[in-house]
Amino acid sequence: MQTSRARLFKEYKDVQREKSADPDIQLICDDSNIFKWTALVKGPSETPYEGGVFQLAFAIPEQYPLLPPQVRFLTKIFHPNVHFKTGEICLDILKNAWSPAWTLQSVCRAIIALMAHPEPDSPLNCDSGNLLRSGDIRGYQSMGRMYTRLAAMPKKN
Repeated sequence: MQTSRARLFKEYKDVQREKSADPDIQLICDDSNIFKWTALVKGPSETPYEGGVFQLAFAIPEQYPLLPPQVRFLTKIFHPNVHFKTGEICLDILKNAWSPAWTLQSVCRAIIALMAHPEPDSPLNCDSGNLLRSGDIRGYQSMGRMYTRLAAMPKKN
């Protein structure tokens, strides 16, 4: 557990030092628990998520970095690799392809890449996956944009 705390403190310092280095990601550590983080990631351009800001929740195990963090979307998103109700993410690096070389920042980068390049063959959201697998790109993008507008964009007064 001491190793994981030291690693998380190092990542925290790196995030504080390099805030402007990656404008698409904002990582925030819980004030009272180093094992709980949230992130705000910007939807990638030229995707249905462009213009949206999506909140992620990180629950970090005491065995980190030997075990991956549990990450889920708190913001609703219409994506084949994200469970619509729970926000669970199907991404190999969060499961069997994890390496201690990954950081919380690089996990956010991988999630942004997944948003831009969905994998419809291993869907957690079957509706979204089926649209892509059947070739209905317009339907997928339309639904993705609608949910981005509803859940991930600031409300206009």
